[in-house]
Amino acid sequence: MSSRIALVVNPTSGRGLGARIAPLVRERLTAAGLTVDVHTTTCAEDVGRIAAEVVASGADAVTLIGGDGTVHLGAQVLANSGMPFGVIPAGTGNDFARGLGLPLKDPAAAADLVVAGRTRAIDLAVAKDEFITTVVAGGFDSLVNKRANAMAWPKGNARYTLATLAELRTFTPLEYVVTVDGQVIETKAMLVAVGTGPTYGGGLQICAGAELDDGQLDVTIIEPVSRLTLLQMFPKLSKGTHVGHPAVRTLRGRSVRIEAAGITAYADGEPLGALPVDIGVAPGALTVFA
Repeated sequence: MSSRIALVVNPTSGRGLGARIAPLVRERLTAAGLTVDVHTTTCAEDVGRIAAEVVASGADAVTLIGGDGTVHLGAQVLANSGMPFGVIPAGTGNDFARGLGLPLKDPAAAADLVVAGRTRAIDLAVAKDEFITTVVAGGFDSLVNKRANAMAWPKGNARYTLATLAELRTFTPLEYVVTVDGQVIETKAMLVAVGTGPTYGGGLQICAGAELDDGQLDVTIIEPVSRLTLLQMFPKLSKGTHVGHPAVRTLRGRSVRIEAAGITAYADGEPLGALPVDIGVAPGALTVFA
């Protein structure tokens, strides 16, 4: 097992959860005989700067306490570095950790995975010169994400549920051009999502069955349905049982282009930029404790 761990803490993740669990995680790591250097972020920009300093410092590994946004920032530096990356989930959605099968509500157990030292290499998506650790959303789901990010209440997944209900009142299907490995699809749709992992939005399995290390992007297109049908589909998204619905189309490929007017794409829960967006895959780009 690596002997020197840089523990990067986002104290604001999960409305202060990051700060509350940091002492427990540090104690768990030091009790196992590891040397732990703690770095606490004060703003989002700190994550990338600290990660770069850690890579240059000679540490054996980095472990991050935070949510998907924090993981996203860390991945920009740690991708292709070969440095093992541990995650202690402390955010709202925790979809990166969920895709890895990490304990979501047991920080001590998550820390034990770092102590155990078993690693795997996983793929990352690449879009607009950024590495993406979960899913790129473009459509109804990105509008929900935007609204949820602006909400101060409620906490957790309930925020996404309320944002979904609010967006349903006015949303109409969009005109898309989706190109997957050169195959052009022109269609109206409610949303198009592209990911290396299965979930976004705090556990919605939009890309159900996606494998983190198959070198492929999973694409889900939900074609036009009524507002009621889309609402009824969300519980199925939580279980991944929406696959097979007549309005759900799934594809796989190594390159994807999404085009639609007036839509901002979101990635890892944060704004990525206006469509169109070209998405590629970086196989095995991130080494993680899992």
